[in-house]
Amino acid sequence: MRHRMAVALLALGGLLLSVYLTMYHAGMVGALACGGEGSCERVQLGPWGQLMGIPVAAYGIGGYLALLVIALAGLQPRFEHSLAPTRLLALVSGGGVAFTLYLKYLELFVIHAVCRWCVVSAVLIGAIFLISLLSLRTRPSASPRPTDQPA
Repeated sequence: MRHRMAVALLALGGLLLSVYLTMYHAGMVGALACGGEGSCERVQLGPWGQLMGIPVAAYGIGGYLALLVIALAGLQPRFEHSLAPTRLLALVSGGGVAFTLYLKYLELFVIHAVCRWCVVSAVLIGAIFLISLLSLRTRPSASPRPTDQPA
């Protein structure tokens, strides 16, 4: 259960970050707090800052929101001993890691600029994926089996 709480907290952080970047892309906030190099602006506002006409950060909102909902649902007592929420967390965050690797490739080899906020998001999704994978390896402890004792 602790791993699902950790995932929920990390996903909440990623959700807030994605909302901030989406608001920037939409012109709802001023300059990005990114260190003054302009890299974040080049990444966010350049041609690769959108996918199918939607800001890349908006996809982050959807992904992190899904992870948050799954993690919080997995905290409910009826899912306490079920691995299904953890498997779903690993699957969704694995997709997020794959998408992030694609975006990092674009930043490094196409755009030639690295957004610090995007790096934070990459660390968050990577941590969520790692926590989910590690928690799949730990099975919930089963109750001890009664021993057959002669009467």
